Amino acid sequence: MMNNTLLNTLSTLITEQRNPNSMNIDQLSPLEIVRLMNQEDKQVPLAIERVLPQIAQAVERIVYAFQQGGRLVYLGAGTSGRLGVLDASECPPTFGVSGEMVKGIIAGGEQAIRYPIEGAEDNQQVAVEDLQAINFSAQDVLVGVAASGRTPYVLGALNYAKQLGATTISIASNPNSPMAQLADISIDTVVGAEVLTGSSRLKSGTAQKLVLNMLSTASMILIGKCYENLMVDVQASNEKLKARAVRIVMQATDCDSPTAEQALILAEQNAKLAIMMILSGLPKEVAKPLVEKEKGFLRKALEKGGIVP
Repeated sequence: MMNNTLLNTLSTLITEQRNPNSMNIDQLSPLEIVRLMNQEDKQVPLAIERVLPQIAQAVERIVYAFQQGGRLVYLGAGTSGRLGVLDASECPPTFGVSGEMVKGIIAGGEQAIRYPIEGAEDNQQVAVEDLQAINFSAQDVLVGVAASGRTPYVLGALNYAKQLGATTISIASNPNSPMAQLADISIDTVVGAEVLTGSSRLKSGTAQKLVLNMLSTASMILIGKCYENLMVDVQASNEKLKARAVRIVMQATDCDSPTAEQALILAEQNAKLAIMMILSGLPKEVAKPLVEKEKGFLRKALEKGGIVP
């Protein structure tokens, strides 16, 4: 028998309402459908703009955790969980960090990234076990992601993280949700009803992706993972990224390609160090300690080395 309490709860959620603008979507042409979707998607950045202070506060907590040796952990079910896994998986190649620094956990485990796992999002205890499996601690930051703001799996994780004394952050598309009430920082991206009723992989998912982009990117910038607007800690793990590393060195120093390539060889493919060596004129054995002393902040290292960037 259907759970009437759940039915009543869903009826109150903005993400489950019918969108009056798309009531006749099944009668539209391809161009009309995508035009309507595009119009609805324009609401997403406006919804995010309203919660920028909360996002910035979350970034501050994440940066502090990184500085103390803690981790950023995303956790969710379905689309929300997949987006967390996606953002976490992009951090090592983009910022040259360990795969342990930003983690993505999805209800149902690795298989759930590709296939739906029935009932996975309903189990609070499994969420606790998933956090325990990665030795989640008070030093870490947990970001619970769920469009509804009420997913039991996420609520279980947030409860456990709070008991440990860790910073907790919620990302939801419904205001004043159970997740928001539980978390230290609530990021409510209220994007309105979806063009397909209840399909929260649409506007809600887009909002989640944009917020996760901000959380990881801003935090990495603030711990020294970029110089100007260049990804100077990029890991040159394939031919495209090797070429990008060369371009980054060229752009940062206004040098030519052979100079950049040679500097990267001397710096063991470390773009940040290669830039420091070129701009300072210092050999690797002198330039490297200067960068390390400034905890990876290239601009600070250049200033301390007497080079005005």
